[in-house]
Amino acid sequence: MSRTLPSKNEFIDGILTGNRMLLSRAITLIESTKQKHQDLAQEVIEGCLPYSGNSIRIGITGVPGVGKSTFIEAFGNHIIENQNRTLAVLAVDPSSSKTRGSILGDKTRMETLSNHPKAYVRPTPTSGSLGGVAQSTRETITLCEAAGFNTILIETVGVGQSETAVHSMVDFFLLLMLAGAGDELQGIKRGIMEMADAIAINKADSGNEEAAKRAMAEYKSALHLFPPTESGWIPKVATCSAVHGKGISDIWEIVDAFVRHTKTKGFFDKKRKEQANYWLDEAITQELHRSFYKNDELKHMLTQIRRQVQDGEISSYKAARILMDRFLG
Repeated sequence: MSRTLPSKNEFIDGILTGNRMLLSRAITLIESTKQKHQDLAQEVIEGCLPYSGNSIRIGITGVPGVGKSTFIEAFGNHIIENQNRTLAVLAVDPSSSKTRGSILGDKTRMETLSNHPKAYVRPTPTSGSLGGVAQSTRETITLCEAAGFNTILIETVGVGQSETAVHSMVDFFLLLMLAGAGDELQGIKRGIMEMADAIAINKADSGNEEAAKRAMAEYKSALHLFPPTESGWIPKVATCSAVHGKGISDIWEIVDAFVRHTKTKGFFDKKRKEQANYWLDEAITQELHRSFYKNDELKHMLTQIRRQVQDGEISSYKAARILMDRFLG
């Protein structure tokens, strides 16, 4: 980032008029650890908030080798070309400092999408805790919506908790799977299955169609074992071939039906409000964590107390209470 930063108003005006360069620079501000960058980023976000919220936010996760990037390319192009929508593609991956997550490499594979005037593909931050990366992704959504993108795809690149983080910032959560459901049902975590609003079995091509149909039946049966969703939506299962573009329109129709269903029931807005509360709590936790570990007096005290805990002289809970009492004065 250059030394001369645009002003808050220059950033906001640029984002609202769809200036990609200023949008990218503002996102880089969000990801920066420098306090002055963070302060400016928050002012820009605040200025963009009234113009955000008018998108469909879709989370996409899947087992390794499922063809996520190929699917996002096909699905994204369908959304732009056939649904006449605009698209931003973001990623959540706190784990990869070398590759910047799969999506950066995928920009070369998502050639049509990353070069399309109606699409914006943004790699994930290079490092940081899941909470920090997810928070910056959520704030990036606000800026992308203000810039006029009415569909946001968020890819989970890491495994485990990143699915939960993405689920807490999207309207619709799509799980990509491969045929051979019997084996995979053992490997996929129940929690991820429960989060899914739809399951798409990819690579239903090249003689694999029958296996994909069997997998579809198995997943449908498995989903019936879960308790009903709060919104009353019944998760759907579909097959597709991202390489050949087959079944991609069906998946968009499922997303569209979900949005109509949840908006009619009032659940769509309710969920957005619950997510905003969740991220407020997350932000408070992060701020407390940052302030605690930046406190010079506590740093010295922490070294001594760690030694006492390790030597069994004091319990972890008691040690934490002593430190917190000092921190809170």
